[in-house]
Amino acid sequence: MVTIKDVARVADVSPSTVSRVVRGEGKVGKKCRAKVQKVIDEMGYRPNTNARALVSRRSELVGIVTPALHKPFFGSIAFGAETAARQKSFQVMMRNSHNDPEHEIDAINSFREHGCENIILHSKSGSVDDLKDLAEKIPGLVFINRFIPELASRCVWLDNVSGGRMTADYLYSQGHRDIALVSLNLNNDQEERIRGVRQFFQSKGIPIPEENIVEHSPVKDVVSNIEEYCVYAVKELYKRNANFTAIVAYNDEMAVCLMNALFDIGKRVPEDVSVMGFDDLDIAHKCRPALTTIRYPIIEMSEYATKLSLQMTLEKEDIVQRTHLFMPSLVVRKSVKKIDL
Repeated sequence: MVTIKDVARVADVSPSTVSRVVRGEGKVGKKCRAKVQKVIDEMGYRPNTNARALVSRRSELVGIVTPALHKPFFGSIAFGAETAARQKSFQVMMRNSHNDPEHEIDAINSFREHGCENIILHSKSGSVDDLKDLAEKIPGLVFINRFIPELASRCVWLDNVSGGRMTADYLYSQGHRDIALVSLNLNNDQEERIRGVRQFFQSKGIPIPEENIVEHSPVKDVVSNIEEYCVYAVKELYKRNANFTAIVAYNDEMAVCLMNALFDIGKRVPEDVSVMGFDDLDIAHKCRPALTTIRYPIIEMSEYATKLSLQMTLEKEDIVQRTHLFMPSLVVRKSVKKIDL
């Protein structure tokens, strides 16, 4: 097995220099770094993470906790975190929380038992007090997709209100004045997105009637999955005689299911009803019609969150005065029809 000393001998540098190159830290000149990296590649050297953990008394691991890794959105979080962790020669561990605060704590405790100090946590259901307590105990704990004012320097989050306004602005520019909102009453995201939509239309003097808004909680015992819920939501809107030319969905998965539900009752998208999503997942450009949506830069956010976590533990960087807010952007495709006024 090739050791760090072997690499140092061939590269004619000290083992500590090789260590800095491997970890991507510390001051190493460009030429020296390139020479050492070439030797590493040629000799096939792989760092012994167990040995390094014994020396540093910490594991070179990044733990990722999300509600459901099989969902594309949360899989994107895992992908971004793994990409950033690999750049620092860190390994990743992943756990599902199933939106259960107890499962979140169990996953975090499991990571800590392995010496993991770097944890990326997607928590919508955990209490602020519990999360504050965890932040005091775990130096590299970073929260993604949630803003907690008391823990702002550890939060990487999206401006969902601006995303809602972008949605409304685009629909308005395409002639839509009557819209419906279909959402999930599960966390603050949908409230913020709806608030942004309302803000824009209110600025134009256009109220959104309550009958045009369908949320998940009133039918939580009626449907068991997103497909059934979207069938219910479409039927509910027409049962209420809601007047709308476009539907704004909570996310892309819901938008595609709504398009299917509309198709099943004989409605064409976008000829009869326009539909907009949120997230810009792969499914958004693979469905037909391709979905107009708001891009949620979740992979970039996850990479950033992981780098932030590693900075907090490896570089001991002062992050107290830093904020980590990302902005969404509009992606125009084919699911919104322009209405001539």
